Amino acid sequence: MAYDETTAERVRKVLSSRRDVVEKKLMGGLCFMVNGKMCCSVSGRGGLLIRVGAAVREVILREPHVRPMEMAGRTMSGFVRVAPEGYRTEAALRNWIKRGVDFVATLPEDSSMPKVSRRQRGKP
Repeated sequence: MAYDETTAERVRKVLSSRRDVVEKKLMGGLCFMVNGKMCCSVSGRGGLLIRVGAAVREVILREPHVRPMEMAGRTMSGFVRVAPEGYRTEAALRNWIKRGVDFVATLPEDSSMPKVSRRQRGKP
């Protein structure tokens, strides 16, 4: 199943200033990896998957247009699915992507990953 190309392009635009973003086709969609960690994904089933972390997921699920992310009948505890109505505006899309970026910034560096210089990460 193909992912939503229009939404993918919108996500690319939001993340375009970062140098640490890599796109990968995973889980039936297009995932955006930030500093080697999955941040968000544009789904083929509609909607945007955002990695928010298990600690805040239940609170975020109370927001409009948000539901649990399910894959192969299993609920993914650190992710939510946002319906297109929830990111219709550019401001709303930026907010959701920021949540994903902010969460992956809290994750520890993977020692098996090649080191990325501060310059490659888009930092001065």
